[in-house]
Amino acid sequence: MPPVFLSMTLRKPAAMFEIQPMNAVTFRQQTRRSTVVIALIFIALSMVLSTTAVALFGEPGGDNLRFNVGGVFVAVLLLAALMRGTFWSQPWMAPAVYGWQLKRSLMSITNVMHQVTAAVEAGDPTAMKLLRFYHLGLSQMHELDGNSSDHGQLTREMDQHKARMEALGIDTEQTQLNPAWLEAMKQASK
Repeated sequence: MPPVFLSMTLRKPAAMFEIQPMNAVTFRQQTRRSTVVIALIFIALSMVLSTTAVALFGEPGGDNLRFNVGGVFVAVLLLAALMRGTFWSQPWMAPAVYGWQLKRSLMSITNVMHQVTAAVEAGDPTAMKLLRFYHLGLSQMHELDGNSSDHGQLTREMDQHKARMEALGIDTEQTQLNPAWLEAMKQASK
């Protein structure tokens, strides 16, 4: 079996994600810094690889656009490999990785949101926990990104849902996304 198909069939189960308290100003400073570092590395790789390709394969005074584009393309591939292999686990990338994981977790819930809302209306405790996590994560994402435009509407929805959970005796501190909750929503829709 080719490696691509093998990696698709042997996916490891989704890891549990936990919302961590973070200072929004510090988060934005650190993510900007890591973005600048990655951009500078990309620029340097692109220049070095394009120049090397033109020097090795190009024609003096000729049209070397394809070698320049090829150098940039190889730089993209190399940077992607560096991101996943080396940079991803570095402390200076931690805020950006956390932000990516938060957004990915929220997207996984958004993908089943119609099942979640229907199950919440039916009083399903798992769906209620999932929606609470979604509200808390979305609120943090807005705070970290400095986006306060939708915060008023979200706060009202959060408060109403929290009150309903409290009335049913369900813990409202849902800062962990349990992959089993998502799986339960997917199975319920089948």
